[in-house]
Amino acid sequence: MRSRTLSALVSSVLGVTALAGGYAVINCVRHDREHADITGSVRRSAAGSFVRLADGFTHYEIAGPENARTVVLVHGFSVPYFLWDHTFDPLVKAGFRVLRYDLYGRGLSDRPRIGYDADLYDRQLSDLLDALGIRAPVEIVGASMGGEIVVTFAARHPERVRTITLFDPTYVTGEPMPWEVRLPVVGEYIACVAFVPSLPARQRDDFVHPERYPGYFAKYEEQMRYRGFQRAILSTVRDFFSRDARPDFRRVGASGKPVLLVWGEQDRDAPFETSKAVIGDIPQAEFHALEGEAHVAFYESPEIVNPMVARFLNRN
Repeated sequence: MRSRTLSALVSSVLGVTALAGGYAVINCVRHDREHADITGSVRRSAAGSFVRLADGFTHYEIAGPENARTVVLVHGFSVPYFLWDHTFDPLVKAGFRVLRYDLYGRGLSDRPRIGYDADLYDRQLSDLLDALGIRAPVEIVGASMGGEIVVTFAARHPERVRTITLFDPTYVTGEPMPWEVRLPVVGEYIACVAFVPSLPARQRDDFVHPERYPGYFAKYEEQMRYRGFQRAILSTVRDFFSRDARPDFRRVGASGKPVLLVWGEQDRDAPFETSKAVIGDIPQAEFHALEGEAHVAFYESPEIVNPMVARFLNRN
């Protein structure tokens, strides 16, 4: 009797699991936007350039005098390199050679089936500079998660970095991710039906006046057509944001390298209060608090931010 009861219980659990799994698959298919691959023909028809690195193709753009100092622009968590549309040309016109690129899993860069952690992003940037023959120290600029990427790069490769500019950087401290995100299958399901589909609308929180930039959000959604975007986003949450980045910030502070830190006081993504911790780790930072600005002041108010960056670079 006991074995029959146990057998029935197991059968019931398996049946419910199968039904739940089937529902989850159907629901994910309904929400899935990824119906295309980044093929050679896609690359040939795209603006910018591509280079094959150790972990796949990277999409990039570079312009400016070849003998000028190189400024490298690193975007954040999910917006590709068009995030720098209001920064790239002004810095070129200011006399710099400027490089921007899509992080793996974003834009038109490949989506390799590996962990999207700090090591991957560090390797991508190092490989890209090598592939483009950029040997001299660079002026490195990062926004949001890109700020954390460039801090880690500068901490690991101080000889390759001259100055560092940070726009509202993330500052993760190694706190455990919610169990729902860490749990296999459950995390994938949440990413599929809720988190990733909500990303285009969530970008509006980065602006004070999102209604002024309708094209921004349309361009954002374009990358979501290509297979691997959701997997890259979920892995970044699990593997990048689970680490403690504070030692890298402190190494940059101890290095004495020139640092420009710019933060919007109305930032709802990387709270302005976090700037105190960053300044504590990097006391030499030239700090600018932007009243009335949000997460992407460099995009929304380039007439304020671009001269600030150019002055900082020219002083150093």
